[in-house]
Amino acid sequence: MTDLSRRTALTGIGTGAALATLPRQAHAATATAPTASGETHPPRPHEVAVPGSTSRDRAWARRILRRMTLEQKVGQLFTCYVHGTDAERVTEAEAAENTKLFGVRSGAEAVARYHLGGVIYFAWSDNLKDPEQIAGLSNGLQRAALASGARVPLTISVDQEHGAVFRIGRPATLFPGAMALGATRSVRDANLMGQVAGRELRAMGITTDYAPVADVNVDPANPVIGVRSPGSDPGLVSSIVKGQVTGLQRKGGVSATAKHFPGHGDTSVDSHAGLPTITHTRAEWERLDRPPFEAAIKAGVESIMTAHLLVPALDDSGDPATLSPKIITGVLRKEMGFRGLVVTDGLMMAGVRQKYGDDEVAVRAVLAGADVLLQSPDVPKAYAAVLAAAKSGRIPMRRLEDSVLRNLQYKAVRGVVARPLVDVAKVASVVGTTAHGRIAADVADHSTTLLRNTGVLPITPRGRRIALVGWSSGTVTHEILADSLEQRGVQVTLATTGADPTAQQIDAAVAAAEDAEGVLVTTYNVKPDSPQAKLVAALQASGRPVVVAALRNPYDIAHFPSVPAYLATYSWTPSAIEALVRTLVGENDPTGKLPVDIPAANGSTLYRYGAGLSY
Repeated sequence: MTDLSRRTALTGIGTGAALATLPRQAHAATATAPTASGETHPPRPHEVAVPGSTSRDRAWARRILRRMTLEQKVGQLFTCYVHGTDAERVTEAEAAENTKLFGVRSGAEAVARYHLGGVIYFAWSDNLKDPEQIAGLSNGLQRAALASGARVPLTISVDQEHGAVFRIGRPATLFPGAMALGATRSVRDANLMGQVAGRELRAMGITTDYAPVADVNVDPANPVIGVRSPGSDPGLVSSIVKGQVTGLQRKGGVSATAKHFPGHGDTSVDSHAGLPTITHTRAEWERLDRPPFEAAIKAGVESIMTAHLLVPALDDSGDPATLSPKIITGVLRKEMGFRGLVVTDGLMMAGVRQKYGDDEVAVRAVLAGADVLLQSPDVPKAYAAVLAAAKSGRIPMRRLEDSVLRNLQYKAVRGVVARPLVDVAKVASVVGTTAHGRIAADVADHSTTLLRNTGVLPITPRGRRIALVGWSSGTVTHEILADSLEQRGVQVTLATTGADPTAQQIDAAVAAAEDAEGVLVTTYNVKPDSPQAKLVAALQASGRPVVVAALRNPYDIAHFPSVPAYLATYSWTPSAIEALVRTLVGENDPTGKLPVDIPAANGSTLYRYGAGLSY
């Protein structure tokens, strides 16, 4: 890191031992009816064969199924988060959180008690500190699964989309994200990104990535998808999704997950907080939303995640897609021919909890066709409800066993049956390598999009004085920008103002600009009447040339269309920021093309899909 004294900071915003099986009484305590632990020879299910599975994989899955108890079969459907950096050794705070969720202290005990089919990692559940620790946690959880119940390894998953949504940070290789891939127009870049991500995740013991996003972002005001989508054109999104799927699932990689079916791209409601409605007609859905999921299926995607939203054209029952047999079994399975895993989006989200309790939601998701119940907010209640429904026949045994077989087969396909543990000592030789970093840099260079330039760019860096103002992710983004510019001879004055600059911060930024030869403003999701727009206007009034770099949504330019120069990076990951600097100083000739239309403030189109300048 460059010595901070060289610039003026005006304003700152800124694996354990295997766990023995718990006593049978502990398992039965979570159910509402007597256990079915004596059921070791269930009726043979009809054949289930997931894409990519061999006859050997399927035979193994059938053997395991025949010796599983009903409790163990139900557990295979649940993928939950657990608290802690270690499977068994937990802090008192982590133990308290696990006790609240599961009635046990550690992740290993939760896996054993509920026969979990999978675990999902998050930073907020204290799972993700560094690659070696993550690998050790994966090994510890796998040992717990292999020592208990049916002795079946876990599916370990994470939301590592890259760009705006990533759970594992540096030193893992970070790419600029889906819309950046759309701007490259390169299936090869999408495939390479998938390959790198898959290798690195698998080295840490992770077997499933909940990516790529296959939603077509046709609503610029979409609060939850936006740059997580490759763009607004179904053909472009389809090609990028196909590239990511084949890259992620390459040998030695992970299962890919196309999300959020049947399409979350045309809504201004966030399903984390409410229940969106997609108003597309059936014909519009076929034209806009269906193609990327169809492309993913043709590419052999191993799982598809459902969306918590209403699509009356596909099901007018008033139930969200996650709970809709018409959409999951009817459209996805029967019409589109998908034979892989159907994964629910997080069941703790408001969009799926509005009509039913957490127990009934889990049962209805299974009846709709879900194979994986992700992040149930009340695991004991949901587990007991699914178990009771299976015992009563409400969930037919064939329906349950189909899901179990799919889960088991993909564990074999992904190699976790043959090799459930990873070599912690080898993690550093895979995660965050120089070669992977070069691939990320190339993708970022190809994606950087120059939309406006009145002769301001590129700059001659040596001896140039620049004020760096605007939004920063903490202090990190501006630190990376400043360091990279200073390494090229630019004198940088920092005036970080955040996404809602005050009048005082705007004044400080203008003062910094007056002592500089130019201004670089970084913006983040500018809205109408945003203080960020006032900041840019004040800086333009200073008379200094202003360059704006949108670090998330490319739509920001609608709020300051006359700015001298404007670039879109689609994310603030280090690779995107370094590519921005290379573009500013002329080391990279920008070739990115807009993957969306940008509307003007009056509703007309300011920049059309495909726009993009070069030097």
